[in-house]
Amino acid sequence: MAVSPASSSTEQSVLVVGGGIAGLLSARMLARKGFKVTVVEGRAHLGGAVGSHQLAGMVLDAGAESFATRSTVVSDLLQELGLKDKIVLPNSLGSWLYLPTGAKPSPSTGLMGIPGSFDDPALKATLSASGIARARMDKFLPASVGAKAKTLGELVRARMGQQVLDNLVAPVVSGVHSVHPDKLDVDVVTPGLKDAMLRLGSLAAAAGSIRKAAPAGSAVAGIEGGMNQLSEALVQDLQRMHVRIMTGFNVIAVDRDPVTGEWTLIQRRSDVGARPIAISAPNLVMATDGPTAVRILGSHLPAHAVPSIKAGPEIALVSLVVDKPELDRAPRGTGLLISDQVTNVRAKALTHASAKWQWVADKLGEGRHVVRLSYGRSSDANSPLSEVALHDDQLITLALHDASKLLGTNISPKQLVDADVVRWQGAMPAPKAGHKEKIVAFRQSLDQLEGVCAVGAWLSGTGLVAVTKDTHAVIEAYADELLNHH
Repeated sequence: MAVSPASSSTEQSVLVVGGGIAGLLSARMLARKGFKVTVVEGRAHLGGAVGSHQLAGMVLDAGAESFATRSTVVSDLLQELGLKDKIVLPNSLGSWLYLPTGAKPSPSTGLMGIPGSFDDPALKATLSASGIARARMDKFLPASVGAKAKTLGELVRARMGQQVLDNLVAPVVSGVHSVHPDKLDVDVVTPGLKDAMLRLGSLAAAAGSIRKAAPAGSAVAGIEGGMNQLSEALVQDLQRMHVRIMTGFNVIAVDRDPVTGEWTLIQRRSDVGARPIAISAPNLVMATDGPTAVRILGSHLPAHAVPSIKAGPEIALVSLVVDKPELDRAPRGTGLLISDQVTNVRAKALTHASAKWQWVADKLGEGRHVVRLSYGRSSDANSPLSEVALHDDQLITLALHDASKLLGTNISPKQLVDADVVRWQGAMPAPKAGHKEKIVAFRQSLDQLEGVCAVGAWLSGTGLVAVTKDTHAVIEAYADELLNHH
């Protein structure tokens, strides 16, 4: 990143475009280092995918509801924000898979559905005898088999066979990334997996070692009251540091003054008929989704350095509050991930929130439950028959049907207490093969733009851990260069 020559009155000013977690973290870090920061967000709410909504008088998460505990980076942040005492672990009921053969307990020893041990009894419920025999070949294959795989699907198929891919890995990966493992860059979605495989001699050993390397206890944690409190705490921290926050402003373009070196955002308020306005500063942090960052910065970069980044599929999250005492026994644990080979259910995942989080169950009381179903596989993204194309009331009806199938008990409309549909337009695109190289090239090209850097899930990978780690590293280096220059 080259640093712009700026006048002394504005040299410490930074514009942060995007008010999601990456943008809020960037603004917080820069403000703590003494920069004058302005955050610009196109939507009315801040926090991006870490938001809230109200159901049956309760505030619940409308997006992310947990964070991975493989690193302490998120818990450290929560401690800084005064939320450490609210960190809670999910109930240890385990999750399930929904396959064409029905609901099956999910193996709990591996990574992204890859078994870490072939002694896991759950394997017998999800794989045939021949499927288990093929998977066990992983132990005896040369470590080099699959080492050059570009996608996660290619790696799993080479090491453990098609059945492990179809019955274990694909439901997990599709539930998280909305696409099949054959399309996902293995080095991005499972960083370090191939290196561990080469070191330990098998894919199972690698998956097991990465799982064991996480801190003891659950692989994920949450916040009592919801992850949405992270967004609220970050915003409150920014307000205490007098960070200027502008919501409802869509950035149309960005220009750079060749004389002053200042970057100017051309914005339009979301209000109909509002005139464009401009805001300037010598330094710019792009904390938007990939297509927006590329659109805004593309004209300032050489054509070969502009990656082709398409928006991810629209995702709809349907939350249901139901009076159903039969669910008190948590018949499917904390929820299910659903194989894309299933034809009688259209959801890609179900979370039984009141079985997963004790604080939710305590607020609801016995007999009342919250289940959340997600819809929107990338394979259906452009289809007029896609579930996300349904109206909210139709989607809620479909969710009742799917929840009944998945949970093994009929839930009637009469038992529905409340429901809400939250839609995420252009959700995070899946990191397909070659994505990592695109990101490296894009960030290298940004080094030629004065006073500019970029952060966000499309660059770091999905999940709060990945976003927080990457944002900290990038903004730390960015701030140091600005301060050292001045």
